Amino acid sequence: MVKHQPLQVYEKQIFLSFITGIYGCRWKRYQRSQDDTSKWECFWFSILCCSFFLLLFWTYFWFVAQNDFNDFNWSVYNRTGEWTDETIPIVVSTSVGISYITFLVILALFHISLGQQLNLFWVHKIGVLATLATTISGVVSVDDIWGDEWEILFISLQATAPFLHIGALVTVTAVGWLVAGYVVRRERSNFQMIVLTVYFVILVALYLAPLLFTCPCVMDRHSLKARPEIIGRRGSPMLAPENTVLSFNRALQQGATSLQADVTISMDGVPFLMRDRTLRRTTNVRKVFPSRQYEEASFFNWTEIRTLNAGKWFLESDPFWTAASLTSKDRVRIENQTVCSLVDMLRLAARANASALLNIRKPPAQHPRARSWFMDSLWAVQKAAIPTKRVRTVTWSPDSDRGRVRGFQQTTQEKLSVQEMRQRGITSLTLHYSKANHKDIQEYLANNMSVTVYPVNEAWLYSTLWCSGVPSVSSDAPQVLRKVPYPIWLMSQTAYYFIWIASDLLSLAVVLMIFSFQNYHMIRWKISGIQTCNPEQIVLNAVGRPPTRELNIMKEKLIFSELSNGHSSSEEICLYPDNGYATYSQGGLL
Repeated sequence: MVKHQPLQVYEKQIFLSFITGIYGCRWKRYQRSQDDTSKWECFWFSILCCSFFLLLFWTYFWFVAQNDFNDFNWSVYNRTGEWTDETIPIVVSTSVGISYITFLVILALFHISLGQQLNLFWVHKIGVLATLATTISGVVSVDDIWGDEWEILFISLQATAPFLHIGALVTVTAVGWLVAGYVVRRERSNFQMIVLTVYFVILVALYLAPLLFTCPCVMDRHSLKARPEIIGRRGSPMLAPENTVLSFNRALQQGATSLQADVTISMDGVPFLMRDRTLRRTTNVRKVFPSRQYEEASFFNWTEIRTLNAGKWFLESDPFWTAASLTSKDRVRIENQTVCSLVDMLRLAARANASALLNIRKPPAQHPRARSWFMDSLWAVQKAAIPTKRVRTVTWSPDSDRGRVRGFQQTTQEKLSVQEMRQRGITSLTLHYSKANHKDIQEYLANNMSVTVYPVNEAWLYSTLWCSGVPSVSSDAPQVLRKVPYPIWLMSQTAYYFIWIASDLLSLAVVLMIFSFQNYHMIRWKISGIQTCNPEQIVLNAVGRPPTRELNIMKEKLIFSELSNGHSSSEEICLYPDNGYATYSQGGLL
């Protein structure tokens, strides 16, 4: 009698090979396994998930921190003494890291949904650790250099929370498919109950999360205040060198109604515009006065300052990556820029019928103009023939000097109560956006206190402050805010509640359907397998379903049932539960 060899039937599984090959370098069928994942690999999966959530947080931080990229570079410059755009390598490395980690997480979720054993390739383990270590070191460094910037995360949620809520709801609802599959298709255990409980706790927390949101743009559109005025902060420094006549001209062309500048007093009493304490970053002082490049700007006289070029650095360092878009005519004008005096800036503002916001730095005690700096500033205003009521000053000095600057509308960058402001004779505030909350803004405005918020360079922040009722903002990018004729999003409270409740109910319905479908599908498969299975169906079932202990026992029972129901002893039935196929041939049971 001829004994036939068992016929092994394989189904091509290109997608599965792709998933397991990239994730764990298991390209061959015999390398894959559907056994339970080891504790060691579960540990690595936990590290992968932690890396993903940390990078997600890190990516979101840098996305909203675009508003302050220039301030970040300036902070680094004050520490290192060299101007470089440090945000470029950070953004590039973060983009690469989040893309890589997200890809691995998706592959891991496919492993779980397909019942494959997790086995992260050692190269990926090194990559995950390197990405995690780099991100942690970045968080620590930013906290040291730029710790105040974390506040932007809470500010940004006023604009993004409703959209993040919907995104998180979609994600957690989709994850319900994996949770349902894990709970329904396995034997009951305490760990399954823990997973199920944690999942539903997270789901309920997301359903109720909007109760904690504070969104100024959830309001009746008829209550929206007038569009905030735009103040050109150091002109328009993204289009021309900061604190130069060309920069202020560009700001006015882009719709700015006021100009803001940093004022320093020279040795001979001429107020000029300079943000830094030295002239190194924005002039060619290294070339003209190499021995004095680290000397304070206020210890130069106006004749010396006037000889310095204040435009070439903009083309060479390209701080905002805008130099490539400049025309040849613009380049020539920029190359010929010099340090701007306060008189020149105020005359420009007077011709444009604009107001001015001056940040006046008091000279050091040993400076010859230490006691007359306020008279020098007043002289410049009078010479420019601009009304003093259109000039607001912020004095970088103790309040004891504030009373000496008479005739100007005085403002402060310190957040004070309304009573303190009245006692000090202050009529307006210039606040960092992190200190300007909706409640305080309304209180100041109700008491006829003017409020200006800075720096506002992104449309989402401008829209949020607009909804909060802020009358004016100070911006490095008036050309960006000019393109925002209306808040990015604005909805009534009724519409917001409807979207919130509808999305929650839809998510709950989908989750219940997922669990019902998974449970029904499992019960139906078991019943149909017991009633109608034959050896040919076992071949089909083994190809498509992960072999579990229950499935293997079922296969053996069905095979022996077929033997007792009419198979001759010469028929050979071969079962290979570990390899995912079953065959039979002549010659008896193997």
